[in-house]
Amino acid sequence: MARSDTIRDINRQIILNYVREKEPISRAEISHETALQRSTVSLIVEELKSQGLIDEIEGESTGGRPPILLRLRAVGSMAIGVDVGAARTTVATGDLAGRVVKRETFATDPDLRTTVRRIETCIRNFMRSEPGIEGIGISLPGLVDSETGEALFIPHFKWRDWAIANELRETTGLPVRVDNDANAAALAELWLGRPEIRDARDFILVLVEEGLGTGIVFDGQVYHGMNGAAGEFGHMTIGKDAPVACAAGSYECWEAFASERAALARYAKTNSRSSADAITFEQLIDRALAGEENAKHALLETAYYLGLGISNLLKGLSPEAVIVGGQISRAWPVIADELTNAVAQSSICRGLPSARLIASTLGHNTRLMGALSLVLAGKFASVLPA
Repeated sequence: MARSDTIRDINRQIILNYVREKEPISRAEISHETALQRSTVSLIVEELKSQGLIDEIEGESTGGRPPILLRLRAVGSMAIGVDVGAARTTVATGDLAGRVVKRETFATDPDLRTTVRRIETCIRNFMRSEPGIEGIGISLPGLVDSETGEALFIPHFKWRDWAIANELRETTGLPVRVDNDANAAALAELWLGRPEIRDARDFILVLVEEGLGTGIVFDGQVYHGMNGAAGEFGHMTIGKDAPVACAAGSYECWEAFASERAALARYAKTNSRSSADAITFEQLIDRALAGEENAKHALLETAYYLGLGISNLLKGLSPEAVIVGGQISRAWPVIADELTNAVAQSSICRGLPSARLIASTLGHNTRLMGALSLVLAGKFASVLPA
């Protein structure tokens, strides 16, 4: 019986993933592509419908009766995502496909308890208005033990040993999953990114923001390492005298050379206008895309160092792809060539196929989508025998 249940669970996940990736799709198409019997597909589809995971819609008629097609449930929230950032915290609800339904954003307070109260208030409000919530996912900019749900150290605020999962679980009664923002973003790329990313079994997500983090995916799974400490490549040494210090105070880390703050510091240094220090990274990208030379120069120099660090990751881990996430992905038309050249120049095996460099398509929602994915991915993850 145990083996039969396991096979059924695996088939269930296979069918749900086919609907997710190829919707709208018919039962017959699923049966043909998976080699599952039509009766098996029909039984599992009815189960998924009863659980509210998929809907039926009418397809276009080719002369006879319109075909009945399947898609993921299009309405109603299933998850709450909490993205705690250095400047702002966003709490949002999302549906099964990762679409944001409602959101609220507020300034992240350096006082931990103040921020926690704001998060709890938002969650309670969403739970009252969205009765279908099944879990909470939280993305944090620091060292997180995803197994225990504890934030070990959040450098920007100097928060330590914060048992956030237990706190919110007791407050809400819902399951809570917590992870580092780059790991969560890598999970979002795996489940919600475009097909060429989802098809890669081994890739690295480089998240460029106030700081710089990496999420590592091996064989379709996020690699956490001991106590969740894997992926802290932002603090590898790549030079000296960076334009800013990293979160730990060093001027030699990759983060100090290739983060948003590094790009803004370069722009401030080359721009004589008094407003240079006050602009946001988003505004810097806008200026570069509009053709302003100083803005382009700041981004291109940042892209060079970003590529230098990526080349070290390729030498050590040899992934199929590297995805660059964060707002810098919007500057891809400006930085793509410089980034690619920097990686190529540092290669030890020129002429061999290299990992693909891809701009994230999740845009400025990368961390938030990661938080939602911590809940949603459990719906699609394959169930394997013990």
